[in-house]
Amino acid sequence: MATLIFDIETVGEDWSVLDETTQHVLSRWVDRTAKNNDEHEAQMKDLREGLGFSPLTGEVVAIGLYDLERRQGVVYYQNGGADDTESEDGEYVFKTRCEREMLEDFWEGAKEYDTFVTFNGRGFDVPFLNLRSAIHGIRPTHDLMDGRYLYQQKQVRHVDLQDQLTYYGAMHRKPSLHLFCRAFGIESPKAEGVAGDDVAELFRGKQFRDIARYNARDVAATTELYEKWLTYLAPQSFLLTIKR
Repeated sequence: MATLIFDIETVGEDWSVLDETTQHVLSRWVDRTAKNNDEHEAQMKDLREGLGFSPLTGEVVAIGLYDLERRQGVVYYQNGGADDTESEDGEYVFKTRCEREMLEDFWEGAKEYDTFVTFNGRGFDVPFLNLRSAIHGIRPTHDLMDGRYLYQQKQVRHVDLQDQLTYYGAMHRKPSLHLFCRAFGIESPKAEGVAGDDVAELFRGKQFRDIARYNARDVAATTELYEKWLTYLAPQSFLLTIKR
């Protein structure tokens, strides 16, 4: 068995460069629902800052990967086209790539793995990667959306820890990675004062390595949480498959 744990960071397009038709399509619901000018402005602010949540108005700026068996990680990240050499930090190697290159490297490397681990990967990371890849003319090498439930998964396994730890949404709320880390005694990716909401501002400020380091912390936290799940909560049927 070969296990790959991964996470992505994304940013949205600049609202000001979107054409008028696109701006109208994205904002017409605000015009219909806002009750006053203050509410309209607040909703427009959320809209502009949320463009990075859609692969149609955003792009991937970092992909963090960790090979569980080899205990080696890599973070591919955009750096604005500046020259930069590879560097290491603990178990992670940092490599600069444009979006297309990092997607190509991700899917090529994915061929070596049969188990993939994410936190909310089915709700965000994988659909985003799939669509951005297709936009660049890249075909994914694995179907990581096949079979939401573990017993349904045939070719490869995709363990979405948010699904597993909330029992596929049976919990009333879906806690964040930070809250699960806090409960299980794992250092949160936010421990150094950077959160996912800061990525767009960091990108605009050309603080590319800060994004890459945050991405690595996300992957490290997901890795520790996966090991907790494996030890205490993973179904016996899943454990049997990884021990073959």
